[in-house]
Amino acid sequence: MNKDNSKFKSCGCFNWDIEAIAHALKIREKDVKEYFTDGRKISFLLERRLEYEILNGKRPESEGAGYDLIDAENGKWEVRCITRSGIYFCPSYMVGSGRHFEEQGFLDKLDEIKGYIVADVVAFPKIPYWTISKEQVKSWWNDGKLGSTTKISREKALKLINYIYPCS
Repeated sequence: MNKDNSKFKSCGCFNWDIEAIAHALKIREKDVKEYFTDGRKISFLLERRLEYEILNGKRPESEGAGYDLIDAENGKWEVRCITRSGIYFCPSYMVGSGRHFEEQGFLDKLDEIKGYIVADVVAFPKIPYWTISKEQVKSWWNDGKLGSTTKISREKALKLINYIYPCS
């Protein structure tokens, strides 16, 4: 969300205790760091923390929904992780081996959601997050800032996000 009169912050930071996690899961701290910086794995936990601590919302009934979270006002949000390889804003079904980007599918997704909640998992154990409106993402797309497939590097993502949503 923008810096307007939204009910939740446009940015924040989740802090994780590596030693406590390692102890609870009975794994090495090294393995905790590896797991928590993998966007495919940590997104499950991030979605739950965002649901309870930030949105005061809920998850959709189906894992196959085109969004990850629903806020208290029924706004739909997609959660994305910034990893070492970057971030993408297109639908998940367009990412991966044998899949391809379709602009109309991406634009349709933007019509369906309120925005994205983006978390920089590379920064673990202190994971900053930002809520970014669909209008902002569409503006970046129209301005050519998301490349030809909406996948951008971590450095570029952080530069774009921190310019619009500075968070200390």
